[in-house]
Amino acid sequence: MRNTRSFSIGPLPIGGGAPVTVQSMTNTDTRDAAATLAQVRALAQAGCDIVRLSVYDEQCLEALPAIIGGAPVPLVADIHYRADLAVGAMERGIAKVRINPGNIGSVSEVRRVADCAKMHHVPIRIGVNSGSVEKEILAREGGVTARGMLQSALGHARLLEEAGFHDIVLSLKASSVPLTVEAYRLAAKETDYPLHVGVTEAGLPGAGNIKSAIGIGALLLDGIGDTVRVSLTGSPIPEAAAAIDILRAVGLRTGYVNVVSCPTCGRTGIDVAAIARRVEAELSDIRVPLTVAVMGCVVNGPGEAREADIGLAGGGLSRAGGSAGGEGSAYAVGAIFEKGKAPEKVEGDLAAILIERARRLARERAAQA
Repeated sequence: MRNTRSFSIGPLPIGGGAPVTVQSMTNTDTRDAAATLAQVRALAQAGCDIVRLSVYDEQCLEALPAIIGGAPVPLVADIHYRADLAVGAMERGIAKVRINPGNIGSVSEVRRVADCAKMHHVPIRIGVNSGSVEKEILAREGGVTARGMLQSALGHARLLEEAGFHDIVLSLKASSVPLTVEAYRLAAKETDYPLHVGVTEAGLPGAGNIKSAIGIGALLLDGIGDTVRVSLTGSPIPEAAAAIDILRAVGLRTGYVNVVSCPTCGRTGIDVAAIARRVEAELSDIRVPLTVAVMGCVVNGPGEAREADIGLAGGGLSRAGGSAGGEGSAYAVGAIFEKGKAPEKVEGDLAAILIERARRLARERAAQA
């Protein structure tokens, strides 16, 4: 991880080696406090540590106390052009503000926002997108570049620094994955600001998940990123799961069951997909690190399963007959592999057997913790 400035968003630390947090943004009308609070709670339930919402007029300000009072996570106010809305949001208890000081008004207005943020201990995120880079920078750079995006962000940050405010988070997002990665790597090299990482306008779920996983994942593997958002078109709820999956894949979220399973081939003797789905669903409540493998045959299965904490290698059908299909293959045979123990032949409902053994192992690990 980078050595960055550190401060807090409500009770959550950011920067300075703190765990990477997950955030998303509501798409309800913020003036509708009940609908917005319901979506905030749904996002928190889905795994968000922080939720952002748009604040665009006085009615939004009026709705904030009810939303903040019922929110289970810190909230961020997304504000453009109006310093009075930023000040009003902070005075009502918002935990963080996203602005670009260069479009918030005069120097005195920027100082007004900075002074209020200092008084209420509210960090400010400067959010630059590839589409928001100033015309003079575009002309100088010959278009949108990573260097130009960083120059834009640092220009905004300088306004806050000159006003005596330093609890600043940067984001430099583009819809292009290579440009996004290049911009963040440049920011990580040249600044000590905590970084909010994401690929903006990534698109619909599916392709958007892939773009986000490549961009965010590449940066996290470089140790770059203090909070992340996956930006998908439509409901924001799937964004949380997508971000958590990325954090798990790069090894930054470990208190869960990681199910690994083979892609299957003609030698497969059990319904790997059905067993893996059942194992994943029924072990989703476990909160200790555990890798569980589901492998389809005895060729690569034993070796691959042995690398997991506990695993199953399918062996085909028993002489009792039956089908290899179905949720768990009631008549299937296989072998259970557990680290430090000899493989054990098992027969019957392989999914149920593996789930029971994995739960027992999880209980033992929890007791040792």
